[in-house]
Amino acid sequence: LSQSFQPNEMPRGRRPRGGSAPPPEDRDSSDDDGVAVAAAPPPRRRERGESSAADDDGSAVDDSRSAAAPGDVGDDGEEDHDSSVLKILLSTDNHLGYLERDPVRGRDSFAALEEVLSLARHHKADMVLLSGDLFHDNKPSRRTLHTTMDIIRRYCMGGEPVGFQIVSDQSQCLRSIVSGRANYEDEFYSVDLPIFTIHGNHDDPTREGGPELLSPVDLLSVTNLVNYFGRQDEVDNVRVSPILIQKDDTKVALYGMGSMRDERLNRMWQGKKGKFLRPDQ
Repeated sequence: LSQSFQPNEMPRGRRPRGGSAPPPEDRDSSDDDGVAVAAAPPPRRRERGESSAADDDGSAVDDSRSAAAPGDVGDDGEEDHDSSVLKILLSTDNHLGYLERDPVRGRDSFAALEEVLSLARHHKADMVLLSGDLFHDNKPSRRTLHTTMDIIRRYCMGGEPVGFQIVSDQSQCLRSIVSGRANYEDEFYSVDLPIFTIHGNHDDPTREGGPELLSPVDLLSVTNLVNYFGRQDEVDNVRVSPILIQKDDTKVALYGMGSMRDERLNRMWQGKKGKFLRPDQ
């Protein structure tokens, strides 16, 4: 893979939670050994309603030790993970706008999207990945577009820092980038729950009133609400470039390819005209 996949500098204005991990050559070898473990056994976890003054054997309980070790369960019932764990909430086939004129089921698709984003917030996901067919129609109504934009703004915009960074050339893997970077890295926006999405066969790009192919996902992308990737416009030269994501010691190569017609996809594979680019490391 070309030099475009070497780690970039962090953008100005937005910094990830906990900072980025140092390069492998700069890391101290002692870091890989993990943290030291005390010889004494861990204190017994108290049940709800149990007195904090003493445990069953009468010994005093030290309430000053409030920090939970990685893997323990916190007070909110959520498992505490190491800071390098990348949490992705995956959703697919949302079909926004399906039966929108139905008086009973007209809001079902929008309610489902709200539930997805609410769960992402509750579980503190780093990002939301939508794997196609966000819209039911490639020409959604104004009501569908308006409701979708409203939901995404309410759930995905905020002041919390994003805990990962993209270390590949974003111009090679993201489409319709407003600032040249992912939406959460734009210093003029405040996105703290990034959405990454491809298009499906229901909301695939079409021509309408001009030569350019546009998907309804392009409208969300150009307004900086989602990060649109995986689109291929050249039939004879399909190059799938991954989004290289890093969170502390965790590294992920995210590949995506939007929907193509079966005959086009078959010709591409038969002619060996498709390539999945690989990172250098």
